[in-house]
Amino acid sequence: MKVYLIGMGMGTPATLTAEALAAIQSCPTLVGAPRLLEGWREGHTCVPLIAGADIAAYIGTAGEGPVGVLLSGDTGFYSGARKLWTLLEGHEVLTLPGISSLSYFCARLGQDWQDVKIVSAHGRSHNLAGEIQCHPRTFALTGGAAKVQDLCRELADRGLGEVRLWVGERLSYPDERIVSGTAAELAEARFADLAVLLAENPHPVERPWNTPGLPDGAFRRGEVPMTKEEVRVLALSRLRLQADSVVWDVGAGTGSVSVECALACPAGRVFAVEKNPAALDLLAENKARFQTANLTIVPGAAPAALESLPPPDRVFLGGTSGELEGILRLVFQKNPAARVVCTAITLETVAEAARLFAGLEGADMVQVSATRTRSAGRYHLMDAQNPVWLFSGEGRP
Repeated sequence: MKVYLIGMGMGTPATLTAEALAAIQSCPTLVGAPRLLEGWREGHTCVPLIAGADIAAYIGTAGEGPVGVLLSGDTGFYSGARKLWTLLEGHEVLTLPGISSLSYFCARLGQDWQDVKIVSAHGRSHNLAGEIQCHPRTFALTGGAAKVQDLCRELADRGLGEVRLWVGERLSYPDERIVSGTAAELAEARFADLAVLLAENPHPVERPWNTPGLPDGAFRRGEVPMTKEEVRVLALSRLRLQADSVVWDVGAGTGSVSVECALACPAGRVFAVEKNPAALDLLAENKARFQTANLTIVPGAAPAALESLPPPDRVFLGGTSGELEGILRLVFQKNPAARVVCTAITLETVAEAARLFAGLEGADMVQVSATRTRSAGRYHLMDAQNPVWLFSGEGRP
């Protein structure tokens, strides 16, 4: 049987291609979502079905063809056509593209879209705030649990309240609605469950180059201890960060590790936990210097300051103030599979870390010594840094 998969554009006849309109007129039977069947009941048998398996089952038992399957938007843009191509093997399937919501919406806004990050958060779990956080321009389909107003509140919570958004509802219909404003301004508004949005972030989280290892001199330091560049690079490699990781940096100091993690996890979140007031001021300065909106500063001492944080994927322990065992216990209560990296300088901390990390999955213990050069007139002298132990391992899920 001949089957047309017809991209219906925004859903109204005005956004149909001439080819799609001719195919609809040639089909005695039309199948699709009730919204798309509106206006086509005269002269057609209309069968309201949405799930691909239901549509394929109906076509398998249908009589005379051709059958037209009406699909919203474009057949190649988050469309049910993808599943139907497999389910309808054995039929003569002709696919007719339509105008996508991305193309229509950007045209209505008078904007291009060739450099836009495209995301679908409609009916699926997706870190949409994280995508907006790390891209200059993001287009998203929303719906189900992903509501525009919730996204706006999350952006504001991440310090991204000034990100500008355009939200479109009922596109192409007489009651079409397009609203614009900052995330902070739209956080208390209400939007339809099915909506599209375009977000512009003037300061996305971006690493200045592809590898970790920012120079120590790039950070504001003061008198606060800082994880030095050579040790920091090794610690970051052992953390095995992913773009959307949730990271705790406990005993963050100046925030050198926090900033590096934030740059390595542009779609994730980093929580820098620090109890020293002087360090907290430097943390804030370094956060602003690198525009890491995904970095949240948490004043307080661990483990108490960790109680309210979301479960971590990765944890860096740069300073534990004798609370290493209690901190690890809380980490693995929050996420039994978390990966943890700890630095140690004193023999007492080395001994405790060796005991506690020995039971972790993939436990690894490395001692690092680095020597830098410094100028003394026309000579260069060796300036040895403190040896540092690096402990790493993962919990058991």
